[in-house]
Amino acid sequence: MVTVDLYPDEVYNLVSEIPDPEIPVITIKDLGILRGVRIEDGAYIVTITPTYTACPAMGMIGDQIKEILESHGVTNVKVELTYKPAWTTDWLTQEAKLKLKKYGIAPPNHSSCSKLFSTAEIVSCPQCNSKHTSLISRFGSTACKALYKCDDCKETFDAFKCH
Repeated sequence: MVTVDLYPDEVYNLVSEIPDPEIPVITIKDLGILRGVRIEDGAYIVTITPTYTACPAMGMIGDQIKEILESHGVTNVKVELTYKPAWTTDWLTQEAKLKLKKYGIAPPNHSSCSKLFSTAEIVSCPQCNSKHTSLISRFGSTACKALYKCDDCKETFDAFKCH
């Protein structure tokens, strides 16, 4: 049974500020992976959507959700992964995009993309804003990012893949 009487929106607010383990400057709400909270059969069900099917951060995020809720007296918590609809960069908040850039990760230029790995995409350097950048690798420090180099300031940086 639910041990504390909280409304689902209160539980949502408690867990919404959990930082993404791979990009700690954005929250799971900023990233758009926190999909909702409901009460079912006496338990709080927190639904999250991974950015990629095999995203290794989901286990840690699930543990953090349970930990923060238990610290507030909520003991009957289930974390539910949902893959439908699939996560998309459309779910990134504008605030998340600004935080990514300030952190040194180029956010997606726009929401929806026609090509997942488009090499024609112009990616601006998050350090100097130059549009003279080159793709080094389609795979960056995590599966959701690609590695770029700025041809002007010579810095390398991750760019969030649009999908």
